[in-house]
Amino acid sequence: MAVAWLVLGIVLVAVELTHFAFFALFAAMGAFAAAGVAWVAPSALPLQVLVAILVSALGIWLVRPLVSTAFHRRHGGHVSPGVHGGLVGQEVTTLDDVGSSGHPGHVRLAGERWLAISGADLTIAAGTKVLVMDVAGTTLVVWPVDGVIPPSSEVGQPVLPPEVPEAEDTEGDGP
Repeated sequence: MAVAWLVLGIVLVAVELTHFAFFALFAAMGAFAAAGVAWVAPSALPLQVLVAILVSALGIWLVRPLVSTAFHRRHGGHVSPGVHGGLVGQEVTTLDDVGSSGHPGHVRLAGERWLAISGADLTIAAGTKVLVMDVAGTTLVVWPVDGVIPPSSEVGQPVLPPEVPEAEDTEGDGP
């Protein structure tokens, strides 16, 4: 059984290396800890599973915030609470032309390249500073910071965006 836990841990490390979300990393640590238990007590499957869950949960709860902050501080970007809550309202720059859903482009956010569409359904030129207005799946809906669609589009006057919704507090830091 120790070999199965080791294989699971290696697969989870490979998944982590493609995403850098720091969840699979701690699940891999749990699998490696379970492999250690399996090496000592091969018939204690419930204990192996319990160790895997505890190590994973403690890593995600106690260590992940520190690792995530250190990684983003070193590689640039913004550390956001929750899954998408902290992305809304972020100022980013378009990497290429960003159009409607039929012609998406890309922006750089938190050191990563994200798929983006224009909230105005008009093309926003590459190099334009934009605000993230919404998140639809893994696609960001963006609007120019100054409210003006650059001259490469059909609009030559300022267009005001909808209000940016406040990000929800997902950390539980209530009164």
